[in-house]
Amino acid sequence: MKNNNNNIRPGNNPIQTQNGTVPQAENRPASPPPSGRPDSGRRGPDPTEYDHRFPSMKRFADLLALRYDMPRTRHSYYRQIGLIGKHFDTDPATLTEEQLRDYILHVKLRKHWKPKTMRQCAACARLFFTDMLGHGDWTVFSQLKVRDHDELPAVMTREEVVQLLRHIRLRRYRIPIKLIYCAGLRLTECLNLTIHDIDGKEGKLWIRGGKGGKDRMVPLAPSMLENLRDYWKFHRNPLLLFPNVGRGACQPDQVSGRMRRASSPMPVSSLQRLIVEARNKLGIPEATIHTLRHSFATHLVEAGAGLHTVQALLGHKNINTTMVYLHLTHRSGQDGLALVDELCRGLPR
Repeated sequence: MKNNNNNIRPGNNPIQTQNGTVPQAENRPASPPPSGRPDSGRRGPDPTEYDHRFPSMKRFADLLALRYDMPRTRHSYYRQIGLIGKHFDTDPATLTEEQLRDYILHVKLRKHWKPKTMRQCAACARLFFTDMLGHGDWTVFSQLKVRDHDELPAVMTREEVVQLLRHIRLRRYRIPIKLIYCAGLRLTECLNLTIHDIDGKEGKLWIRGGKGGKDRMVPLAPSMLENLRDYWKFHRNPLLLFPNVGRGACQPDQVSGRMRRASSPMPVSSLQRLIVEARNKLGIPEATIHTLRHSFATHLVEAGAGLHTVQALLGHKNINTTMVYLHLTHRSGQDGLALVDELCRGLPR
């Protein structure tokens, strides 16, 4: 694979025509700076920049900056300790081990946090109370044991995906939702895309700084590429593919003007809210933004795609994570039934 920066070229954008030409200069998006990747605002504020309620939280933000590279990880860890302080309405650095144990029991037994969230809570608390404050004698962390539940993710049928997309009337919301399904993206991966992430000539979409800070490439269907071209022609933001709509009048020219001037991507809550409204209206109770990603993978497996192909497209580190989609496909059930029938055929009655 080529160096990522080599793939960020001015011609690689959704308005590029089939013959490789681009519109006149006055309508052409700004090229990325020669120093590297343009700043789309995707990283967001860092915990070191927050307004800290207590000095201990400032110390913790600094520690997180030293320990972890990904801003999202630092924010999640900072938030977990913030929730502990909010629960007791005090500086978390003043809490005792008994109070922390009571909090862990509260979120496990009353709030019914899932095992993954419980492990994150314990990891944050260990970092805060043991590594930062020096409470190495606390035993609560060794006492906590959580095991993952074997739960299968919800998946929509292809017909339900079509119904959902038809229900989203406004194109500025329907196009990113459609792209999430057509490319198997996470919500933030989609909304943080820039025009330089699209290679129109090769039909590729580059996902930069995905989960774990990893980059990956996914194929972009020609029809989806045309949708993105038409969508960009509406707002013509010089960098962002899905710019924030902002507040104001709803006339198309005023909406496009605000989107053209936007410096931040569309907020995640915009699409999440629309999906909730759509699933209630259509009677698809399990539908969420992330369900579209699960559905993309499941439908690929049903169509005959190999697990390693799906793993690469989704950006999974471990193939075991991808194997869950074998259990979700109608094809796997049919294949299993055919195999059992073959084994049983001809056996004595």
